[in-house]
Amino acid sequence: MGLGHEKPDVYRLSIGYVAWVYEKADNLNGVHRPARDQWLQASQSIPLNIAEGNGKTAEADRRRYFEIARGSALECAPIQDVLVVGKALDKMESRKRKDELDRMAAMLSRLGGRGYQVREDQSAYNADFDLDSDFDPEERKSQQGAAPDGNSAALHCRR
Repeated sequence: MGLGHEKPDVYRLSIGYVAWVYEKADNLNGVHRPARDQWLQASQSIPLNIAEGNGKTAEADRRRYFEIARGSALECAPIQDVLVVGKALDKMESRKRKDELDRMAAMLSRLGGRGYQVREDQSAYNADFDLDSDFDPEERKSQQGAAPDGNSAALHCRR
């Protein structure tokens, strides 16, 4: 009888990745030690958070752990870049493993069940905000009139 966290493909893929990281980490010492330590921690975080998230019954809790696992997978890729630049990891081998990390991140995004774009409902503020980065002071003056002190705000608020 297996535990529930062992069933998802992403868990098995992450365990395979951790095994590879352990193998490579054995040869990393000296100047590569800080990257090695962070890589070990980030790689281990992937399956550990998948398992913990899989055990949660509240959807928000599950999503949170899957998002943490996804973040750890995304953290491993630049660590590999650092090790490639430091000549401690083969570029082609790293590319193959990055493809696995990308696959894990995609699987974890689906398990999380929501998109990863941060948005706010503007109606919650009882105002219509224009968050456009190309602020036009002349447009603001024509819409609201100039501020009493003559200064313009960087955030448009139309009432």
